[in-house]
Amino acid sequence: PHRQAGHGGSSRLPARCRAGRARLGARFWCYSAGGTLPCRSNPYQTNLLRDGVRRYLQLPADQMVLILHAKVAQKSYGNEKRFFCPPPCVYLSGPGWKLKQEQIKARDLGETGFQVCGYMGLDSMGSSLMETQKLSFEQQPDAKGFGCAKALYISDTDKRKHFRLVLKLFFSNGQEIGTFHSKLIKVISKPSQKKQSLKNTDLCISSGSKVSLFNRLRSQTVSTRYLSVEGGAFIASARQWAAFTLHLADERCSRSEFPLREGYIRYGSVVQLVCTATGIALPPLIIRKVTKQYAMLDVDEPISQLHKCAFQFQGSDRMYLCLSTEKVIQFQASPCPKEANRELLNDGSCWTIIGTETVEYTFSESLACIREPVSPVPLIAALQLTGGGDVAMLEVQGEYFHAHLKVWFGDVEAETMYRSPKSLVCVVPDISAFGSDWRWLRYPITVPLLLIRDDGLIYSSSFTFTYTPEQSFIPGQQVLLDVPEDSDKLLDSIHQEFTRTNFHLFMQS
Repeated sequence: PHRQAGHGGSSRLPARCRAGRARLGARFWCYSAGGTLPCRSNPYQTNLLRDGVRRYLQLPADQMVLILHAKVAQKSYGNEKRFFCPPPCVYLSGPGWKLKQEQIKARDLGETGFQVCGYMGLDSMGSSLMETQKLSFEQQPDAKGFGCAKALYISDTDKRKHFRLVLKLFFSNGQEIGTFHSKLIKVISKPSQKKQSLKNTDLCISSGSKVSLFNRLRSQTVSTRYLSVEGGAFIASARQWAAFTLHLADERCSRSEFPLREGYIRYGSVVQLVCTATGIALPPLIIRKVTKQYAMLDVDEPISQLHKCAFQFQGSDRMYLCLSTEKVIQFQASPCPKEANRELLNDGSCWTIIGTETVEYTFSESLACIREPVSPVPLIAALQLTGGGDVAMLEVQGEYFHAHLKVWFGDVEAETMYRSPKSLVCVVPDISAFGSDWRWLRYPITVPLLLIRDDGLIYSSSFTFTYTPEQSFIPGQQVLLDVPEDSDKLLDSIHQEFTRTNFHLFMQS
């Protein structure tokens, strides 16, 4: 839905504004003297920084830290260690890592000073590195660094119901890179064996969520294989695992259309698995419950975390997704002569399903040689726009904010106020701040939304802000005829028109 946030008389270019991936908030901002903290550079610093931001926008040199982990963790009891499965993984990517390597070499520290190492543990652990697991990052063919914590577990002495993983990264010369946290992980004692109720959906798996699939032959840990994608093909890997988006399909439509729908995944549903990293998908599959190596054809109940399941290819004659060593193949199940609602599987066709989470931290040290840790790295979750006229306010919501951050609209710094670790508020810059030529353009202008620390460290995001001119003519100005096809026409199709005023603010949910 689209709602009008506000308007007011203004001499500025009539425009509609929207912020990508945001929801509209129609409340008026009111801050007490102690409620916010203004944060703005002096003009000289801003001009220097603006030149650097322009160079960054032309050639971004980001450093990405990606943490993949399961949504739930099974508790260990006594001397038994139930290692997290799939194991938490860390990927380092982006051209900024190579740029950092060149900076370190320039200081005559040698290439060995650039090697990245890390330590991962639970957030309840102390500062001692002996309580954490060391990660050694290996270079992959796609130039990403990869590290995996295979020996982490939570003991029964830890009484928490939720925890986070903590990752500390260093260069091998001892310089700290920063500290990064996973999302919350739920602790369970063992997989639920009873039928799940949608009244308690903590352990249910919903359509559109991310999952991992692994196979463990004869319940042996050393034989664990994870469904993954490599070289454009599905494989069963003993080292790396992939996160897949699990989509629920509308069974009333043809296979070629495969429309998606919302809801919790139930056994007997038609689903599709799409790799989150590559976008490669398996054909439509029917998910079946597995009991003692039998696929149950008549079970219709919600799927729970760490359940055993099988995936039958839709429209096939008892063909199931199966692994054979490192290959992913199709296996034909055998009918059960005594029970028509069962089909006999082999070990390679029985998978364990578990929900996964992904958190990505992005930063760039391209404007300066930063000696301080890059953390806390802010994460933007949502935007809320309010006000109009000469004062349009944007609230940036998320995590890990602090008073040394400023919001930038492209290469234009906004007056920023720190509200809390979860909220920053800024004044939306006038469109003329992007240059006099932009003031009379007749098509939308989209700028990236950045957070920049006061020492020049850049935190980019996937969010953007769009200025959209009004359709009415400006006196004395000729409307540009060379308008991109996807500009006003596209925006008109996704925005509901309201009464014309000098300044409209719209938001797309």
